[in-house]
Formats: sequence, structure tokens, C-alpha cells
Amino acid sequence: MKLDYKIIWVEDKIDTKPFLALKESVKKHLEDEFFNVTIETAEDFDEFKKKYENNETFDLIITDLNLNESHGSEVIDFVRDEKHILTEVFFYSANSELTKTQLINSSRITFHQMDEGNAYRELGISIIELIDLTISMFQHIVTMRGMIMQETSSLDLKMENIVKHQLKNPVLAESIAPVLDNIFNSILTNAKEKFDKASRRKTNDILKDNILFNSSQKIIALGEVLKIMKEEDFSKAYTEEIILIRNKFAHSELMKGDDGKEYFKVKNEEVYFDKDLCKGIRKNINKHALNISNIEEILNKNN
Repeated sequence: MKLDYKIIWVEDKIDTKPFLALKESVKKHLEDEFFNVTIETAEDFDEFKKKYENNETFDLIITDLNLNESHGSEVIDFVRDEKHILTEVFFYSANSELTKTQLINSSRITFHQMDEGNAYRELGISIIELIDLTISMFQHIVTMRGMIMQETSSLDLKMENIVKHQLKNPVLAESIAPVLDNIFNSILTNAKEKFDKASRRKTNDILKDNILFNSSQKIIALGEVLKIMKEEDFSKAYTEEIILIRNKFAHSELMKGDDGKEYFKVKNEEVYFDKDLCKGIRKNINKHALNISNIEEILNKNN
């Protein structure tokens, strides 16, 4: 599972009104699913090859059969035969030759014959259906868990850098002093608690413990920093929507029910993955990534 979705669309009429509308519709659909969307375009095989060589991380290739002086089959054969990559391909045409086209490898290719009546409407529906299929592949329970760990770790690092920068900012020394006192008091409390746990020598107490200055403490400090900066305090929402979700899936056990469905067991709670849960997680990660980026921008302008 990831937050970026990249498409390359090969069509010699891509700048005409129907295709511009289709491209915008596809982009909006993915944005509504809370993906960061990039749609590259190419008018023929040569332009496609150049763009693909520069960026081979596309999630979907969409190509027309007839492309100026080239042919859509060249696009597919290049990816399959030269690059040996099984990227999903959507292959379409208004020409009846589509199903007769010989390809080196026709696996993971969706063929779409355009009809005269509702040609563009049906084309858009078919493309979005394939996109939804690829999204469902991303949303496997273990893949999603990996994405949560990766993305939230990245946000944690950015948050930590903001906190450290502001705690050492001499301009804020007077305002920051109470924040530092709270951090020291919190660390001392935690340290005493850990010392007491270690003294009792109970294995379970130690195994359940977290690192002293953990993500929760960092976000509390960030909240205080945001108040001092007179910026919106999103620390509580961050805790609920990022840290707690990350912790839930970091310290959980993958299980399978009698019906074959996989779920995580978290403190005796069964958490099942579905489309809405994955969509909500993507939404919250993107929201807080933007929040943190905005604070980084403010700090960079003030430096």
C-alpha cells in the first residue's frame, strides 16, 4: 500500500476536450480515494519510451491502439519484453483490430473496445474499474501495515526535527522554558517508573514498555510549540489519527477467521481491513503530512 498513484496515458488526441475531461475524471477519482496522483501523457511510442525510461514506477499504463505513426502494441511489448515489468495495462481502441493485435505477453492487460454510442463515458467507467481493482491489490492487510509503518515513521522524523529546532531557538527561549520543564518532568517520571519496574524484575512489565521519549511525548511538545507559534494545534488529532493507529498495528497479531478473512488482533479487539478503513488511513496520513509541511515552510521562511 502506498499514497502515490502514477499513471502514464499514451494517446495522440490526449489534448482534445473528451480526453481532457476523462483525465480529470480519473484524477478526481483517485484524489477522492486520498492518493497523491500523477498522470503523465505521451502522444506516441517514442515519447512514451522516453518518459518511461525516466520514471519506471508507474502503477498503470493506459494506451490507445493507434498512435500517430506508432502502435499501442509497441508500448506493451516494450514494457513486457524489454523491461520485464508486469505493470497493469489498459489497452483500448475504437478500431475492431484491438482483439486481433498480437502481443508478446498479454497478462495483466485489460482490453476495451470503444463503441460509437457512449464511447468516452464507457471508456472512463472501464478505466476507473481497473483502477479500483489495482487499489484493492494495494489494500492487502500486510501491505497496508507496511505502509502505515513507513509513512508514520517519516512523519515522526519531520515532527522531531521541528520540535528540536524550536526547542533550541534562542528567540523563543522564554516561552520554551515551561515546555522544557514539562519534558524534563515527564522524562523523570518515566525514568522513575522504569527504574521501579526494573527493580521489581517482572519480565512482562519490561516487555510492554516503550522508549523514554516516545512519539506521544514528541507530539505533546509539538502541540506546545504550535501554540507558541500561534499556529493551529493539530497535536491531539495527530495522536488519535496517526500515533494510535500506528501503535495499534505495530503491536498486533495477524489472525485468520473461520471464514478465511484476515484481521489484526489488538488487545482482544478484532480489526478488519476494508476499503473504508484504508481510505480513512490514507486521508489522515495525507492531512497530517500537509500540516507538518506547512509548519516546515513557516520555519524555513523565518530562517
